[in-house]
Amino acid sequence: MLALGLVVTHQASGVVNFAHAALGAYSAFAFYRFRSTGLLVLPVFGLPDIDLGGRPTVLTALAIVVAIAGAIGLLVSQVVYRPLRTASPLARMVASLGVMLYFIEVCGQRFGPRGATALIIKPVLPARLVRLTDNVAIYQDRLWLAAIAVVAALALTTISRFTTFGLSTRAVAENERGAQLLGVRTEFVAALNWVLASMLAALGVILAAPITKLNPIDTSLLVVPAIAAALVARFSSLITAVVAALLIGMAQSEILNLQTKWEWLPDVGLQQGVPLVVILAVLAFRAGALPARGALGQVRLPSVHVPNWAAPFVLASGVGAAAAMWFGSSQWRSAIIVSAIASISALSVVVATGYVGQISLATTAFAGVSAFSMVKLGNEWGIGFPWSPLLAAGVATLVGVAIGIPALRVRGLTLAMATLAAALAIENLVFQWKWFAGDLSGTSVAPARLPGLDLDISATGSDFPRRAFGLMVVFVATTMLWFAVQFGRSPTVRRWLAVRNNERAASAVGVAVSKVKLASFALSAFTAGLAGALTAYQQRTLSVQSFGAFGSIVLVAIVYLAGIGTPLGALVAGAMAGGGVLTVAMGQSVSKYQFAINGVMLVLAAVLLPDGIVGRLTRRRPRSVESGQPAVG
Repeated sequence: MLALGLVVTHQASGVVNFAHAALGAYSAFAFYRFRSTGLLVLPVFGLPDIDLGGRPTVLTALAIVVAIAGAIGLLVSQVVYRPLRTASPLARMVASLGVMLYFIEVCGQRFGPRGATALIIKPVLPARLVRLTDNVAIYQDRLWLAAIAVVAALALTTISRFTTFGLSTRAVAENERGAQLLGVRTEFVAALNWVLASMLAALGVILAAPITKLNPIDTSLLVVPAIAAALVARFSSLITAVVAALLIGMAQSEILNLQTKWEWLPDVGLQQGVPLVVILAVLAFRAGALPARGALGQVRLPSVHVPNWAAPFVLASGVGAAAAMWFGSSQWRSAIIVSAIASISALSVVVATGYVGQISLATTAFAGVSAFSMVKLGNEWGIGFPWSPLLAAGVATLVGVAIGIPALRVRGLTLAMATLAAALAIENLVFQWKWFAGDLSGTSVAPARLPGLDLDISATGSDFPRRAFGLMVVFVATTMLWFAVQFGRSPTVRRWLAVRNNERAASAVGVAVSKVKLASFALSAFTAGLAGALTAYQQRTLSVQSFGAFGSIVLVAIVYLAGIGTPLGALVAGAMAGGGVLTVAMGQSVSKYQFAINGVMLVLAAVLLPDGIVGRLTRRRPRSVESGQPAVG
């Protein structure tokens, strides 16, 4: 059902909606709350729950919530995606990430804590056990749900082929400008398809909730296997999308079954690797993963600009952070440490996405690989600080190059899908591997120490975190930011920008495009690896939850909002990170809504500030020749 919605929205507007499953998650939460209490919760903070006069029937609750989902889809399409029709794929992707963050925060704040819910989730579909053979049995709701998905695909295919609305949608999918010239109301067609897709997402997640369970983040990330199925269908064939989705789900279930039968299979989330394998297979055997669309105008990527005062500003910020670390309270010292580490993570996004246009959603995966590798190097090889974090960052670099190999064939949204699937696979495969990441209780991290210098973070009372550790983190962050500023003015980055703007033109003038892409992924992964090592020293105990794939989504969102084309954007993104300087400055009453605030601000930035906050403030304006100043592009 989710894959169907993704195909429908992409055909109508060329958008891969990463918030698709998040809307379904909100709808499922709203449905089961409405069904059990009679209170309807709208996805707007501050609005009271609506009492419609008693608990509704199942069909009434389903009809109302699915209709609300359609209305939300219409609103989002007009307010968020319509202004971004001619924007870059990056802008449209981060806008969908902003919507995703907002819905996740709505589910977490209005329906209970993240990861748990007190809702009573009763099956909507018949759930009796049906025995197919002596050894094979299946619950009815699985069969009903599969049948509903197939019927929906057949109905949508019939509409697409034999109705005026369907033919108009196909025309828009082929060439939007050509459809406009033929008199097709492309905006109207897109809006109706968004309504339809949103209703499919709501219906699918509501019906599947008793099977998959409801969780704001995990349910929202169901978009990844749905994307894999839509990629197999080239975002065009509805029947193929449903067949691929069913096969992916069946393969994941069979892997779980085999893990209970075959003891030699590792007890990790092997099923999460299925979408990654599917996506990589599509990228390997198909020249283009997404079908081409007729463009309405020239696409513009966020500008890359390093002001002349950037290096002194970075150094001054480092001095100010060091002074605050020495004289500030425990709360502010913790906030500065969080922001400094987040700035280094943000730099990895600037390197890959800002400089080369490679949209990577695997930053936290690189950081986690480095953190757990550092612990293994210290515990089993006896390699201590500072060599263990550097070697661990080198391991993350190798993983980054491996994940970056698909970038040799694709870029943009397709690469974002692949890296997100890779991040989920690493989280469930590598980070749940007991030999590498320890058991559920976590893995202890040996403190950073040099001869005669203790850099451990541990202390008691108001002495936590220790100033020595904080100063070390500030020094590393300032050094990395200063290096990024100098690197941003180098001839190497000019070649990288040439690849970002036009790969064929760059190749024609002698730029090795493949080497540039792999080099950007390697440097990005190394930077994220350093941040991961510092995070390990900060947290002192690492677990599977320390480096979730969702963190990469949040990171890319914040960096885009701050300014993805400049190292100064990484500095601002660090200040905006959860638990960082901005969180302490705003106070807990405001910071608990930080995901929602970031989501809304991200959508506004994608529409109004494509260069981000820093890019808007530092962008150079052309001067007239008469003023004596040269024109600057």
